[in-house]
Amino acid sequence: MGGASAEYLGLFEAETDLYNRIVLGTLLPGYVWEPLPRVLQSWLRNYIGGTLLYLVSGFFWCFYIYYLKRNAYIPKDSIPSKQAMSLQIMVAMKAMPWYCALPTVTEVMVERGWTKCFSSIHEVGWPSYLFYLTIYMVLVEFGIYWMHRELHDIKPLYKYLHSTHHIYNKQNTLSPFAGLAFHPLDGILQAVPHVICLFILPTHFMTHLLLLFCEAVWTANIHDCIHGKIWLVMGAGYHTIHHTTYKHNYGHYTIWMDWMFGTLRDPEADLKKA
Repeated sequence: MGGASAEYLGLFEAETDLYNRIVLGTLLPGYVWEPLPRVLQSWLRNYIGGTLLYLVSGFFWCFYIYYLKRNAYIPKDSIPSKQAMSLQIMVAMKAMPWYCALPTVTEVMVERGWTKCFSSIHEVGWPSYLFYLTIYMVLVEFGIYWMHRELHDIKPLYKYLHSTHHIYNKQNTLSPFAGLAFHPLDGILQAVPHVICLFILPTHFMTHLLLLFCEAVWTANIHDCIHGKIWLVMGAGYHTIHHTTYKHNYGHYTIWMDWMFGTLRDPEADLKKA
């Protein structure tokens, strides 16, 4: 945390070195990555890990819902084309190197003691950890809601950034691969609330990194157009409406912020009207 000793900050460096050895040491020969500066090692680890997570989870999920369970969840005429999914992959992969700069820069700030991060849950105890995590998630939900909403409401931001993602505006163009198909700056801006929280309240370093990578899985899930019907969760049914109306359901994990600020539109209510 702020004012921490060099010995304590060394715990964060040791932790990131461990993650680098696990990912890079497993996938690359040592002569490729060991001579690199630590910051480049961390970026390369984030890039490889993020790319694998995006492609592997996307391919398996698409294979399951579009082929193994064909027509069980998605009507035949709503299955996205291979061309649409290929375009989404291309957009996401162009942005991926830039996405990975955010956790890399975050790690540098943590290692230098600029944040309120703590290294071990035992330092604060489980009750405090769970309390801080709850506040963290509320702040992230609030921050992402407003960041997303302003990317729509501020016309230059929409035109030059967010419109890249909203070319996928029909059920038969949306797929799990659309989850990271953003302009690089757009994707970074929507993840920035995670980083801001590190300066506001004590945050477990490993939990923060895991939540950043969970974003990739969650965004894939909410673009598959399958309405999970789990109350309070901002699932794909809600997010599909967002892609068709452009002015509802800006939230991230829950419908709470949209309910509070008057932008919620319920897919179940739409079905009843229909």
